[in-house]
Amino acid sequence: MAKAFRASAGVMLAPAVTLIGVFVLLPMLLTVWLSFQDWSTQTPFSEASFVGLGNFQEIFGPTSVGRDFKTALLNTTIYTALSVVLILPLSVVFGLLVYQRDVAGGTALRTVLFSTYMVPMIAVALVWSKLYSPSEGPLNQLLGLVGIGPQPWLSSPRSALISIVLLNVWQQVGYFTVLAIAGLTQIPGSLYEAATLDGANGREQFRFITLPLLRRTLLFSAVIAIINAVQVFEPVALITQGGPVGSTNVLTYHIRRVGIERAQGGLGSAMAVMLMVSLIVCVSALFAFGNRKDSE
Repeated sequence: MAKAFRASAGVMLAPAVTLIGVFVLLPMLLTVWLSFQDWSTQTPFSEASFVGLGNFQEIFGPTSVGRDFKTALLNTTIYTALSVVLILPLSVVFGLLVYQRDVAGGTALRTVLFSTYMVPMIAVALVWSKLYSPSEGPLNQLLGLVGIGPQPWLSSPRSALISIVLLNVWQQVGYFTVLAIAGLTQIPGSLYEAATLDGANGREQFRFITLPLLRRTLLFSAVIAIINAVQVFEPVALITQGGPVGSTNVLTYHIRRVGIERAQGGLGSAMAVMLMVSLIVCVSALFAFGNRKDSE
């Protein structure tokens, strides 16, 4: 019986495992191999020549290639950190508002939040580029009503990256609100009843019951938010093209520009590998931190 079950399970898993191997694992291994090669995307793989760690030395070196890569890495780090710092608290707040059935407008808020995540990022980027328009954009017009002059949302190096972050938060927060609600449903109501009988107010219940029991949900949300943030591409490609002055030149866009537009496949692959390694280290650190808190 056990052998038959394993055989049937293997047959059912085979198509999915094959697709993952062909479209995920194989490209990853190919990218790692190319990161050690001097290869142009305009030539076949057979013409690649081994250069060892040369590509990695160049992207971390003092040349323009290294400076551009480190700037893109810094921009990606800032973008990711700001996105996570904004998305997680907002998802908890919105989750509490939606989860509380006695809150007025909870159904409407739930509909609005969920609908934003259903909109494709390309459409979101195009719409927000109009909202950020310096002359006829609704955001600057609203600011003008309260006596604030037009803001250079996307044309200033100081605000361009933050403007892209706000766009991402608007589009992603609905999904993470769903995760927060799922975590809230797992908290037994008897804990709140006992805390109320002991005289704990709402703030104390949130601090000592809700947040500790949401820790695993927030850890999972943080991991997903980080993975989503480091893959940002559409807003940069459609709105800013990495500008102004490279302030929104994130790694995914920079890798595409180096690997495809400049045909430097080896350098682009090395950058992609460093992005993957950075993501693995960051996610592993988060899980280690979460496990340490659980053990305490």
